Amino acid sequence: MNIRIGHGYDVHRLTENRRLVLGGVTIPFEKGLLGHSDADVLVHAVMDALLGAAALGDIGQHFPDNDPAYSGADSVELLKKVCLLLSEKGYAVGNIDATVLAQQPKLKPYIETMREVLAGAMQIDKDCISIKATTEEKLGFTGRLEGIAAHCVALIVKSS
Repeated sequence: MNIRIGHGYDVHRLTENRRLVLGGVTIPFEKGLLGHSDADVLVHAVMDALLGAAALGDIGQHFPDNDPAYSGADSVELLKKVCLLLSEKGYAVGNIDATVLAQQPKLKPYIETMREVLAGAMQIDKDCISIKATTEEKLGFTGRLEGIAAHCVALIVKSS
């Protein structure tokens, strides 16, 4: 069995007049994330981790932000496409470990739903997905409520 690990990172600026979508879940908050798609930093970090683990590039290569086809795109739908790419190469998702860095809003009430959404999109058991949220103690751009970031480590497996 071939096991590979990938890391993903994404960041988007918080802005007025946008909805906040994290892990495929719309979260009530006075600001949302600015981006060409729905700007779901968590899902973007997951996709980059998966693509990186399989040496398939990054989300910008597969879903460029200058392509009108991805304007306002649902990142969970893009994640499904990434999983299809992995499957075509003979890989399956082993597990996901992700951390969202956000001073506000508090994400704990939404984490279980995020895990369920991501598990459904990747067709894996929810117990294979860990999502954590942390503040940066009011330090840096996340601490100043300028943006939200996410890191993800993914393990993929290929049967020999």
